[in-house]
Amino acid sequence: MRITLIGSGYVGLVTGACLAEFGHSVTCVDNDAGKIAALRDGIVPIFEPGLSGLVASNVAAGRLTFATDMAEPVARADVVFIAVGTPSRHGDGHADLTYVYAATAEIAKYLSEFTVVATKSTVPVGTGDAVEAILRENNPAAAFAVVSNPEFLREGAAIDDFKRPDRIVVGIEDERARAVMTEVYRPLYLNQAPLLFTSRRTAELVKYAANAFLAMKITFINEIADLSEKLGADVQDVARGIGLDNRIGGKFLNAGPGFGGSCFPKDTLALVRIGEEAGSRMRLVETTVTINDRRKEAMGEKIVAACGGDVRGKTIAVLGLTFKPNTDDMREAPSLVIVPALMAAGARVLAYDPEGMVAARALIPGLGFGSGPYDIAVGADAIVIITEWNEFRSLDLERLGTVMKTPVLVDLRNVYRRDVVERRGFTYESIGRPARRGGAG
Repeated sequence: MRITLIGSGYVGLVTGACLAEFGHSVTCVDNDAGKIAALRDGIVPIFEPGLSGLVASNVAAGRLTFATDMAEPVARADVVFIAVGTPSRHGDGHADLTYVYAATAEIAKYLSEFTVVATKSTVPVGTGDAVEAILRENNPAAAFAVVSNPEFLREGAAIDDFKRPDRIVVGIEDERARAVMTEVYRPLYLNQAPLLFTSRRTAELVKYAANAFLAMKITFINEIADLSEKLGADVQDVARGIGLDNRIGGKFLNAGPGFGGSCFPKDTLALVRIGEEAGSRMRLVETTVTINDRRKEAMGEKIVAACGGDVRGKTIAVLGLTFKPNTDDMREAPSLVIVPALMAAGARVLAYDPEGMVAARALIPGLGFGSGPYDIAVGADAIVIITEWNEFRSLDLERLGTVMKTPVLVDLRNVYRRDVVERRGFTYESIGRPARRGGAG
């Protein structure tokens, strides 16, 4: 099939590369000429494991191309995916649909034969209706169908998620689109991926409901972690105990410094606003947003407490800045709250992240950087794990202890066991686990 992606950011590029890998002819369009030039030169502007190789192989095979002008790619396409950004709108938290509507008006100019226009971007319920109206207004004679086809990609595992999805949701109002979208995803039949057809508004709500539920699950286990600390229980054992129940499941039950990233913060806030406008408040989601914001602040306070209650004049070494491992994405990362709070409290903060330091330089003025964990630990009064990159899971604690001024480890991801760390002379602080006990901690 001939497929065009409007938007070559995270979702558009991953989707385009994977669809090209399936054998489709794909063009990714973006109005950022610099980005398109880089992609044509084989430079992928985002870090996602496996993506550079996937892009290169499909470009070499002639299945994947890049363009700044959408006229020809849209005119010849069987399916046009809209995959532009929908950031939170300043002031009210609604999803900003400026880019979606601008792309739609441009697409309308070039529609010729019957084309399916599919929204990949995360959009509020009813956006498909607006997209259809814009297309019709700008090209009354065009033959098209608008569908909602939300993405469910985890940063750091996006390619595997696309190729082995839990489900593919397609919202349609025009039956002509069913056969087209079935053919787009036909290569996934071998993996028995469920293809769920719904109404268009239902598909739009599925995306928000899924992200909100996962965000609530994270927030729930973080509250259980706080209670565990007060009661002397171990949140990791609690998570295992409830996660073994098939009705609950063990995923997203890892206590930590709060959720971040490009999806959960903006989508939970958008769902709150959608509920308010519809006259059906999302009270659980509202509370989730509030608790998560407060949690990031509390993590800064936890680090200060671990340093004796005062960090003025002290050096804090921070491991991990991105919102999760295996990405360079700094959007809504807990570090963006925690690090400035430490600096405001008088600490000198040095950081290391395998992929996030370029973005962090612009986002956190005054933050120092180093070449690795042992570099930033020299003379430090404490070292803090904010993001659980694999290279932080087997640190040489004895080496760290010899270069630090004070051997204090604050583990906000529960990467280590208390007995292992304390045996090497460290003071250890983690999330939702007893301060001290006889067994592992």
